[in-house]
Amino acid sequence: MKNAKILVIEGTDGSGKETQSKKLEEYLLSKGLKVKRYSFPIYNSSTGKIVGGPYLGKEEICKSYFEETSAHVDPLVSSLYYAADRRYNFLKEIEDELYKNDIVLLDRYTTSNMGHQASKAKTVEERNKILKFIETLEFDLCELPRPDKVIFLHMPFEASKELRKDRQFSDGNESSEEHLRNAEKTYVDIANMYGWDYINCLKTSKFNNLSDIKTIDEISEEINNIVNQLLDKDSSFIPRMTKF
Repeated sequence: MKNAKILVIEGTDGSGKETQSKKLEEYLLSKGLKVKRYSFPIYNSSTGKIVGGPYLGKEEICKSYFEETSAHVDPLVSSLYYAADRRYNFLKEIEDELYKNDIVLLDRYTTSNMGHQASKAKTVEERNKILKFIETLEFDLCELPRPDKVIFLHMPFEASKELRKDRQFSDGNESSEEHLRNAEKTYVDIANMYGWDYINCLKTSKFNNLSDIKTIDEISEEINNIVNQLLDKDSSFIPRMTKF
């Protein structure tokens, strides 16, 4: 049975992942394609509430159970929460949608675990160990499908900080400048390592003020150009997950 292509929009904090995912969905629908879009973690699901509240400490759900905050929780432990949310929601709904649509569009995916959890490593060896753990955990043990395309949006930390300055509430990761800076560097490194499509959200080589940031439409056009090259290609075969 033919299955959908899986497109992932990934990016650093403040890069506009949700906005660009929605615009890409609109673009694909305008081309007559059947599209289903999801954003991980899926906070209104049972597992997503566990990630959002007890782990991240999002105020609208509940305070974090981790006194050290999510930015300082062991990366292998952290990875388990996110992987569980993805497997649970794939089994519950998303897997079936793979066989009903042309495109399944994901705002964040396993790639987020890679960027955020590998950023907690102190050495290259530790980083590679975490990345190997996540790949084995999510793709092999949890049987999650590998994406056909990952588009990485890079918003430098200083630009993100300026964009976020009026944001009232932050979770355990967003509240840690050290974590966000480390995650940015790690994301850029592994985007190159895994061959993700890279989009710089700046017009300039260095951020000075908000006018240096590309417009939403400029970034969207770059994304559409990348996706157009994928549409004519066959999707990779996705085997069914084990249901116990």
